Amino acid sequence: MAVIQKNIRQMAEDIVAREGGYVNDPDDPGGATKYGVTIHTMRRLGIDLDQDGRVTSEDVKQLTKNKAVDIFLNHYFLKPRIAELPAVLHATVFDMYVNAGGNAIKILQRMLNQMGETVVVDGALGPQTISACASAVSQAPDHVVDAYGISRRNYYFSIADRRPASRKYARTRAGGKGGWIKRAEEFMSDRYHLSEAQFAARVSTWG
Repeated sequence: MAVIQKNIRQMAEDIVAREGGYVNDPDDPGGATKYGVTIHTMRRLGIDLDQDGRVTSEDVKQLTKNKAVDIFLNHYFLKPRIAELPAVLHATVFDMYVNAGGNAIKILQRMLNQMGETVVVDGALGPQTISACASAVSQAPDHVVDAYGISRRNYYFSIADRRPASRKYARTRAGGKGGWIKRAEEFMSDRYHLSEAQFAARVSTWG
């Protein structure tokens, strides 16, 4: 169990490294963010680091890497019950939950339905979804993680399709893959990565 816990903590540390330091992008609905922890999360959890009675961007700036890791482990892995999913899904679902909250679970639930399981798409991990995941992994252990990664990528594309302001997260200024797409593809086999030509074709309607 100690080894598993160490591995899970490493997943959280990897997420912190992937998210980077303090940003406050006006195009990002998350607002002030550091190490992937948003000001909205800190307000919801009552994390007032400067003890002035308010949670502001100054508190976000004071957040440490270790505190961010603890937040992710407790509130984005254990509390939403990701720990109860098959181990092969831990890293990708955990990473997506940090990035998209309950939508990470909805993506998983839609994917399970497409694979022939029957689950309610409600964004919450309960016995039904957890059991369906175990069934899907037992039947297609080499497929499920890639399928989820592809579903993640499609989710990011769908946001950018609808919201032009978000396209900079999916496509760089030079026209290549943006952070969102690279992040999704990091958790899938190379053979499912989009080629430069395929990516260009997918985003060609964005102008």
